[in-house]
Amino acid sequence: MLDIKFIRENPDLVRTNMERKFQHDKLELVKRVITSDSLYRIKLSELENKRAEMNSASKQIGVFMSQGKREQAEEIKRSVSELKLTIPGIEAEVEKCKKQIDEILPQIPQIIADDVPLGKDDSENVEVARFGAAEPKPFDVPYHVEIMERLNGIELDAARKTSGNGFYYLKGDVARLHSAILSYARDFMIDRGFTYYVPPFMIRSEVVTGVMSFAEMEGMMYKIEGEDLYLIGTSEHSMIGKFIGELISENDLPQALTSYSPCFRKEVGAHGIEERGVYRIHQFEKQEMVVLCNPEESAEWFAKMCQYTVDFFGTLDIPVRTIECCSGDLADLKVKSIDVEAWSPRQQKFFEVGSCSNLGDAQARRLGIRVRGEDGEKYIPHTLNNTVAAPPRMLIAFLENNLCEDGSVCIPKDLQLYMGGKEVIGS
Repeated sequence: MLDIKFIRENPDLVRTNMERKFQHDKLELVKRVITSDSLYRIKLSELENKRAEMNSASKQIGVFMSQGKREQAEEIKRSVSELKLTIPGIEAEVEKCKKQIDEILPQIPQIIADDVPLGKDDSENVEVARFGAAEPKPFDVPYHVEIMERLNGIELDAARKTSGNGFYYLKGDVARLHSAILSYARDFMIDRGFTYYVPPFMIRSEVVTGVMSFAEMEGMMYKIEGEDLYLIGTSEHSMIGKFIGELISENDLPQALTSYSPCFRKEVGAHGIEERGVYRIHQFEKQEMVVLCNPEESAEWFAKMCQYTVDFFGTLDIPVRTIECCSGDLADLKVKSIDVEAWSPRQQKFFEVGSCSNLGDAQARRLGIRVRGEDGEKYIPHTLNNTVAAPPRMLIAFLENNLCEDGSVCIPKDLQLYMGGKEVIGS
């Protein structure tokens, strides 16, 4: 969410940014919010002047009464009474303008980075780099559910009976592999200086609207009946939300955090055949990285965080590529975003397993998070987030890339400790 002062001083830049995001239908919002802001400031000034006039007059009443000038005091009392009658109307106008501003501001997108490629939607996203050998296997790779079933590691029918579509039971070595990957991801990030957290898995609406747009919330979040609580779609929501309303010392930046959580998502809409099984589901687990930092350092952190995910997948022998999201594919709160996609030997293509995002000051501004600099000045920090590992989707990439011709699955060296020393499963 942009600062109203920034919009007031840079209306052309805000409009140009909307055009870069192909949000031409939002251009009128700039004029509307500036008009509302102008009227708000006029009415607020009028209200403050009226209140100051009342305070001054009230003091005069006391002076005249102490001097025995009752007539003058009564005359001023009458004028104060008249002033009081005008104030509720002005207060209502101020509140109306403030409401209009508060409704419009969240609809105006964050200013995206200058180097974000232009494009209308995800079909125009740009490949940045590839890591690892994305090559076909010398044998046919089965569908991921079939691989899991051969390892006696999944029960989908049982999950449909208990919970419906979009749920699963993992078991045996596949379930152990799932947990091992998350434990390894946790330690991978701890070794890189991140502080480990297990956050709340439910958050209040004021946090939800602080970390994401209303449209995203409606399409993703599960609401707890009768309570002001939502199940989180990612631990980023809780981790950024923990700083709500805080004034942080600059000496405590950066905050580099890695968090584990289950994630719950509606996943509204129909999906293709390759998204069956455990590709797109209502419940999964994830190891996340979140950074709160000085604005001047956010671009550097963005590059580092993205590389951490690439490096993590490399240790698991999973080729990946990075894809930069074009302007039209960026959510309104994002300054810049790169998706990490893993190679699927079965499909002979890449698919998304994570996303690294720089949200600038959007989330921090919405949540009232500020930093006090060494000079005493206050400013709004930047927030970033990135997926380390989100099985069971990334488990698909792991199984396909580490599958052997006999149906067994090799365990990379770095993961063997978390699998009780096993070098292979299903042999």
